[in-house]
Amino acid sequence: MTRTKEELWERFKKYYTEFPAVGLAMDLSRVNFGDDYFEAMAGRIQKAFAAMAELENGAIANPDEKRMVGHYWLRNPALAPRKEIRAEIEETVASIKAFAAEIHSGKIRGNNGAFKRLLLIGIGGSALGPQFVAHALGNPLTDKLEPFFFDNTDPDGMDQILSLIGDDLGRTLCLVISKSGGTKETRNGMLEAQQAYERKGLKFGEHAVAVTGKDSELDRFATQNGWLRRFPMWDWVGGRTSVTSAVGLVPAALQGIDIDSFLCGAKECDELTRRREISGNPAAQLALAWFFIGKGTGERDMVILPYKDRLELFSRYLQQLVMESLGKKKDLNGNTVNQGLAVYGNKGSTDQHAYVQQLRDGLNNFFVTFIEVLMDRTGRSVFVEPRVTSGDYLSGFLQGTRQALHENWRESITLTMKSISPFSVGLLIALFERAVGLYASLIGVNAYHQPGVEAGKKADIVLISLDEPNAVPMYDCPNTCSCPLNAASRDDASSERGNQSTPEIHESLPENSL
Repeated sequence: MTRTKEELWERFKKYYTEFPAVGLAMDLSRVNFGDDYFEAMAGRIQKAFAAMAELENGAIANPDEKRMVGHYWLRNPALAPRKEIRAEIEETVASIKAFAAEIHSGKIRGNNGAFKRLLLIGIGGSALGPQFVAHALGNPLTDKLEPFFFDNTDPDGMDQILSLIGDDLGRTLCLVISKSGGTKETRNGMLEAQQAYERKGLKFGEHAVAVTGKDSELDRFATQNGWLRRFPMWDWVGGRTSVTSAVGLVPAALQGIDIDSFLCGAKECDELTRRREISGNPAAQLALAWFFIGKGTGERDMVILPYKDRLELFSRYLQQLVMESLGKKKDLNGNTVNQGLAVYGNKGSTDQHAYVQQLRDGLNNFFVTFIEVLMDRTGRSVFVEPRVTSGDYLSGFLQGTRQALHENWRESITLTMKSISPFSVGLLIALFERAVGLYASLIGVNAYHQPGVEAGKKADIVLISLDEPNAVPMYDCPNTCSCPLNAASRDDASSERGNQSTPEIHESLPENSL
């Protein structure tokens, strides 16, 4: 079934909403709900609004872990339920900006001179958000520090990053992010980085910064070893919603991104999406569209197609935000529901030469979220054809793909933004954070815990401990231990796997190392 142009125009007039105060528009006209759908869902979405208001007021919104959920306070500290929380947030933002200024001015320097590069070590929410923001807002010509990432425990991957940094390690600031300090991938990356610095005769502590929980293993280690700074993480902020905390603000500020504007965009979106009327709330519209398309069970995948290279990593960021929040075995009443909403995507128009073929003609088990950015570039565009620019083609490809999908009754949502800026990126992040929270209420799951992730971590530890029966605590690795960081153990394991790693990379660690 395909609607006529006249029918599409009428639906567009009904289900296209502009939010001019924040430079956003949303088009739900290609979602196949009836005209009575929003009215029919009014009771359920009002309950979701009420639950969100309680969350923002400091209620225990994560019942399994008995925790408050406070990422909305990060961009508006006045909302925090206690004065000390507000003070901590405000003091942290001020200290981040002051530290970044000292780095940029050269007041704080590496062993080989002023810092020029940033190596971030983290995984999951400690990397995906910072990576997305860095890619979306970075500019190699103006970045204060060039960002690099260790976001896995793959030795070859880390070697590649170190080879890119090359002889500039003495001018590279190393930022280690882990709330508990117990995340193995981050610990491994830190040890690899420490060894790399020390092989070059550099003092690792004089290049290192931590973002971690108070009195965590990492916090204590950073203190004992004289790291440059420590910034806090709080138990009321989950990793996947931490990008407006020190987790995202420290690397963004060091890169030279305007974090005040970034926080302002998130705050303005929060204010907009607190509205109780569906027509004026883009997050509620998104959540209700997801519920309709997937019949409240997530039976259709969400394909993210931003027609902007700077938003290429947005789907990776959303995979954690959406899937870790909504992919739950049990609902809030303890019933087995096996909920979830799968996310994948890349960027347009690249995907038109990849999987759009299946989206149009294959299995209809998805919906697309198109993201359109009106500003092509900051400078003038050349004409690639008479009075036609490359940006015109990009816009045309988006419109054509959307229409081709509609012709085969494939549903889609379109978000339109004026430009990519710190404000609009903060807005986009906050929009999906709120939509996820509202949708979780609609389907009755706890969006703020991750029992499946924790189960996987425990299983990993058991398997490693079976292989290494004499392993010692992760922050105490003397030369005599038989853990995987010891040279002999690594050589044995490497020979079994046929590993051709360079031996000096796996030297045994000094007693005061992690």
